[in-house]
Amino acid sequence: MKNPALLAAGVCLGTLMAPVPSQAQLFTVPRDQMIELTAQNPFERFPDGRPRVPDALIERARGLSAEEVWAVLPKEGFRNQYADGFRILHPETRLVGRAFTLQFMPVRPDLDGVINARAKAAGLPRMYNQTAIDMLQPGDVLVVDLFGQQEGGTIVGDNLFYYIMKTTKNGGLVVDGAIRDLDGISEMAMPAYFRDVHPSAINNVMISGINIPVRIGKATVMPGDLVFGDSEGVYFIPPALVEKIVDNADEVHVHDEWTRKKFDEGKYKSSEIYGTPKDPELKKEYDEYLKKRLEEIRKKNPQ
Repeated sequence: MKNPALLAAGVCLGTLMAPVPSQAQLFTVPRDQMIELTAQNPFERFPDGRPRVPDALIERARGLSAEEVWAVLPKEGFRNQYADGFRILHPETRLVGRAFTLQFMPVRPDLDGVINARAKAAGLPRMYNQTAIDMLQPGDVLVVDLFGQQEGGTIVGDNLFYYIMKTTKNGGLVVDGAIRDLDGISEMAMPAYFRDVHPSAINNVMISGINIPVRIGKATVMPGDLVFGDSEGVYFIPPALVEKIVDNADEVHVHDEWTRKKFDEGKYKSSEIYGTPKDPELKKEYDEYLKKRLEEIRKKNPQ
């Protein structure tokens, strides 16, 4: 079996050096390879093959907590899906959306020349940050590997941030790099996670991949992952696990709801109720409550 890291590298370099018949195929994973790399995706796909987690699941995911995400991912073998250490624009606001990945590298003139020659052949003046930004869709979160760069690693300022906010309908931004114009950006509602702020415009970097596997901190991110961010950090959830996580979270929410109702009655010690009721009649009451509430929740939020 081929080494997955070598496979991913081969995909990126192979696509980079292949003939480029259209803008959509510039430095990205061809549709058949995207489907192969995300074969466990149970949902529909964008035309380029990127998984499309349904809007209804995205809305349900807004009620998640970090603990509820963590309760599932490691058990399923996904231990490298969390990144932290960011400056967070609106820590009180959940970031939830589909990953649109973008990778940069430090400029190397010979490779940069090839990249921009191919961009010109595809009818573009050059490859730069707006090439990817103009490809965003509603519900996307732009996830950018800028290798932690501060000066020159500023993916957007306030004008492009505003464009992303409007185009993605408040999707979001995660950048392992920097932003500029923080004062202006701070007035905008879209959630964003970034390493630093710097007044310079983006420079001395080159795009090396659009919608390819990228690394953010110690997390591996695939195009189409569900991005979930809170006041602690960001999770990148494989599409195949999204429904399992939100279903499990529904049960946790109902369990907490019932537990606090019983505590409010003032008749029970905590050990009699939390975490599993000890009395068989209370356990039966809880099971009936759980079934009823889950039916109500899922009727309200159908897939």
